[in-house]
Amino acid sequence: MSASKPTSWPVPLRLLFRFLCVYFVLQIAPWEWLTAIPGLGSITAPFDRLVDWAVRAANAAVFHVRDPLVLPNGSGDTSWAWAQLWLYLSFSALIAVVWSVLDRRRTAYPRAAYWLRTIVRYYVAVAALRYGIIKLFALQMVFPSFSNLATPLGDLLPMRLSWLFIGYSTPYQVFSGAMEMLAGMLLLWRRTTTLGLILATAAFSNVVMINLAYDVPVKLYASHLLLACVFLLVQDAPRLFAMLVLNRGASPATLYDPPYSGTRFTVANWSTKLAVVLLWLVMPTYQSWQRAKTNATPAVAVPLAAGVYDVRRFVVSGDTLPPVAGETTRWRDFIIDNAMQGSVGSTDTLFWQRYRRGHFRYKADTLSRTLTVWRTSFLQDSVPVFAARYALSDSGTAQLWTKFRGDSLYVELVRSRRHFQLAEKQFHWLSEYNR
Repeated sequence: MSASKPTSWPVPLRLLFRFLCVYFVLQIAPWEWLTAIPGLGSITAPFDRLVDWAVRAANAAVFHVRDPLVLPNGSGDTSWAWAQLWLYLSFSALIAVVWSVLDRRRTAYPRAAYWLRTIVRYYVAVAALRYGIIKLFALQMVFPSFSNLATPLGDLLPMRLSWLFIGYSTPYQVFSGAMEMLAGMLLLWRRTTTLGLILATAAFSNVVMINLAYDVPVKLYASHLLLACVFLLVQDAPRLFAMLVLNRGASPATLYDPPYSGTRFTVANWSTKLAVVLLWLVMPTYQSWQRAKTNATPAVAVPLAAGVYDVRRFVVSGDTLPPVAGETTRWRDFIIDNAMQGSVGSTDTLFWQRYRRGHFRYKADTLSRTLTVWRTSFLQDSVPVFAARYALSDSGTAQLWTKFRGDSLYVELVRSRRHFQLAEKQFHWLSEYNR
């Protein structure tokens, strides 16, 4: 598929190119990059609606992945995403066959191969920059909250364990981000593309393995990124094999040399590169830096300081509920993670349940001394679960009065002395024993 060798390609290579050309263009959808430009966010809405209709129609008629389909929602491996994958694979195979029949006399596609390599190269570069930048500022995975630390290890799902594993170590997350960001920047220039691909392949191989090994629901997207890296590296395999295995000199790479010349192409090329650098390197870096500065000075939690509080008394309609094992109504503890979120040690479904803890979002009114609590820890629900009056006996003791499920509720909270060693971020050059 080299642009510099417009010789006849073998028939299997032509068939494979036609299939991959259609598949990568559909999967990458490079026109979606226009949405990064301010004011063009909805320009691809008609195409998105067409794809949604096609995926649902094909699933109902042929694939039957699941019914109904669930759109991507934080998980990229939903039933809708899998139905889309089967549709794109089937459509690409069909178009490749039709293309091969109609264009059977053409023996090579050097210019089309150049544009396909360029699209795939920028696809990998943009993804590497996007994920690398947020990791560089330690924004993708955050340090375990008090609620995370209070959750028994055995209650965590593998995905959450991997997320906390990376979020725990800021140096490791920053290192991972720096490698991805470096790969992305190297991919923006033709002369450093091969080195960028090697770094990107290593980085995304690690991501794919983590996703597979820890059941992280981004397997499809990560696998496509790795496939894109391999697709480009395979075309440069003879040079790499000669240099890295046979220890021979390698000729300069020509795969990414444009088959065009002239002032217009040069201007268009540099304008596009400048737009990519601005939209996916400069602006995201500045925005992430601003977020990191804000996170460095978080808002102070009021009226209760962030931490773990034991529930000393839990009284429902005048009846004191003892801390009995298996009790689903009584709260075992009450945790304030930050100025907006917290959790209770309870499997009560009035709270959003995650890893056998009830998570919530709250807002305090220090003038009226009320604490309004919503069911989830994120901005989704609008109706609060309850609004409680509160009183502070001292900095470590508080009382709450509210209506809960139609019953009066009184809760007495005492600041816990519980200590989490994991929160200490220990590091030792010299260790006398295995920790």
